[in-house]
Amino acid sequence: MAKAFFRLQKFLRRTQFLLFFLTAAYLMAGSLLLLQRSRLVIQQGSRGTSANQPLPVSDVMIGVGIGVDTRTMQNPRPSPRLLVGMDALQESALDQRHSPRWLMSRNSELRQLRRRWFHRFINEQEPAQMKGSKVMEHTAGNKGTYIGCFSDDSRERTLKGAVFYDLRKMTVSHCQEACAERAYTYAGLEYGAECYCGNKLPTTASKPEECNSECKGEKGSVCGGVNRLSVYRVEDLRAGAKRRRNVIYRGCFRAPENLTDTFPASLIQPNLTVEMCSEFCSKKEFPLAVIRGTECYCGYPTRHFTLHDGAEGPRCHRLHNTSGHCLVYQTPVQDTRCTDRKFLTTKSKVFVALSSFPGAGNTWARHLIEHATGYYTGSYYFDGTLYNKGFKGEKDHWRSRRTICVKTHESGKTEIEMFDSAILLIRNPYKSLMAEFNRKYAGHLGYATDRNWKSKEWPDFVNSYASWWASHVLDWLKYGKRLLVIHYEDLKQSLIPKLKEMVEFLNMTVTEDRLLCVENNRDGNFKRSGAKQKDFEPFTQEMKDLINRYILTVDEALRKRNFTGLPREYVPR
Repeated sequence: MAKAFFRLQKFLRRTQFLLFFLTAAYLMAGSLLLLQRSRLVIQQGSRGTSANQPLPVSDVMIGVGIGVDTRTMQNPRPSPRLLVGMDALQESALDQRHSPRWLMSRNSELRQLRRRWFHRFINEQEPAQMKGSKVMEHTAGNKGTYIGCFSDDSRERTLKGAVFYDLRKMTVSHCQEACAERAYTYAGLEYGAECYCGNKLPTTASKPEECNSECKGEKGSVCGGVNRLSVYRVEDLRAGAKRRRNVIYRGCFRAPENLTDTFPASLIQPNLTVEMCSEFCSKKEFPLAVIRGTECYCGYPTRHFTLHDGAEGPRCHRLHNTSGHCLVYQTPVQDTRCTDRKFLTTKSKVFVALSSFPGAGNTWARHLIEHATGYYTGSYYFDGTLYNKGFKGEKDHWRSRRTICVKTHESGKTEIEMFDSAILLIRNPYKSLMAEFNRKYAGHLGYATDRNWKSKEWPDFVNSYASWWASHVLDWLKYGKRLLVIHYEDLKQSLIPKLKEMVEFLNMTVTEDRLLCVENNRDGNFKRSGAKQKDFEPFTQEMKDLINRYILTVDEALRKRNFTGLPREYVPR
């Protein structure tokens, strides 16, 4: 018996040693594999940051002169001085480093380069966002007064003055400050990540335990629940908010014939001031404050009062006048007539792309389309920053056909022919390159530092991306089945006419009042302040010569397809 027990004990010891040895070997093998993969990622990242290899600067494009008459850009007919025959360019493609054929052949390499940069940017943003969340956990203070838990209905919002989303970093203070900056009295949080503002307290109270969703960016804090709002009063924040966001003067306009029919709310005050009228209209949740003499009116831009035909003259600058004109001010309140959005109820029969070169205003165009149609736009990519700011189509599969159009920067033959039609958005390459470089280093709203602009990466970026700007347009003109070409500059200058074109191209009908609402909210949440880089000029003469040749090539290709040529401001510098 003792001998049998001894053998069993010996066997167990050997088994224990064997298991230990196998575990150690497994851990060592896993560590080596992880190290090898890390080295591979680092090598790929280093190749991406150096932009692979800088593309050579072209010497001369046959028949293309740099000193071009600016009037030729506005002439819809091709000019011999400006345009080069496409056949001639193709025949000499082997000799020309920047012909349309050469530009198209560079697409695959440039797309891979952009993807590496895009994913590197997303990966770099993740730790920063998580770090910001941790800071908020310890420093965020709830300055408002908690009112209670209230019921909410997704079809008819209780607090409908303004809506904000932050699906990763929402905190109670963040919501309060967002509402306070727009002069709202109440802030309500729902689902842990949604913020609603208003000046009227909800009527249906709920049990406190029904508000049980933790704030996404603030552990331990409650941000509503399912169809439940955690409501705070934010009046004690409004004094500081007024210093951050002032009332905006929109101009002097001829008053409508019947002011009381045009504007839903009014106030008559003997010593009326702009502050008094704006405060009154803000409490009523209207985006416009209209003053005529001692009368204050509140409302929205409508087809009866579009704010398109401004008036000038001495009487327009007197606050208390009894003429047929009125002074119009934009209150901090958001125009919410066009903020509701949803996915398509049935799959779209036509698969539409919203295509552009990076930095050409694609996000802004999506904002306009979503608010004009009431439907989400999709994306070929997944950008968590955009998703967190309310572009819910970012998370939907790009081929689901539940979105009205799909954002893409791709320009290969296969990627283009997947779509039935496309809106091709084009922007001045000088502005596009700067916008994309800023986004690459500082996100959608920030600016690259002086160190970034002065580094070797900037000339490498221009050499690679300038050719992609041209090849992107050329590929879509060649392979696109049905195109609507929209110039970013034209969209800025004539918003409603161009937006109408885009909506009609998407086979949608939109009311005039909804379009005016979009115009009233035209900037959205992704507009960089232009003050910081107003006169900034990062382009060398060598860069300008390169970009100017691409401008002429694209202009020729557009006219050859019977599209309007590039806007005048694209004229070579």
